Amino acid sequence: MKQSNEIHPDFILEKARNFCSYQERCLSDVKNKLKEWMVKDNVAEKIIDTLRKDGFLDDQRYACVFSGSKFRMNKWGKNRIIYELQKKEIPDLYIQIGLQEIDEEEYITVLKQLITKKSFEIKDNDPYRFRKRLASYAISKGFEPPLVWNILKETEG
Repeated sequence: MKQSNEIHPDFILEKARNFCSYQERCLSDVKNKLKEWMVKDNVAEKIIDTLRKDGFLDDQRYACVFSGSKFRMNKWGKNRIIYELQKKEIPDLYIQIGLQEIDEEEYITVLKQLITKKSFEIKDNDPYRFRKRLASYAISKGFEPPLVWNILKETEG
């Protein structure tokens, strides 16, 4: 009797369901996990199809959850969110839909709060360097440079 070292596809499917149930996942997350588990390509495709059909995997839903949570929890700006979603190969349409999860007024409020908080941490007597450091900080968090500079001008006057 021949003994097989292959893991049964149903077992892998159940592991993949658990992986997707724990937190929202995107297609690239699942593909990477299946590669890590050394699942053959044809089996991986079937598992991915099943996960999609059963509602465990949805890149549009992922983009919405990711955008909203990274903004609210990590205080990331839209540029950073776009960059991270593109790294995960999320389609541009889904990225734009995900960004709609961010309320514009809340976005501006969070940016102003970040700038205010950082202004107490920066010790620089030169007003130009001070403003540049504030802007650099906000831009590094993923906020759009024109918006950052407009907020800085607004808070000056």
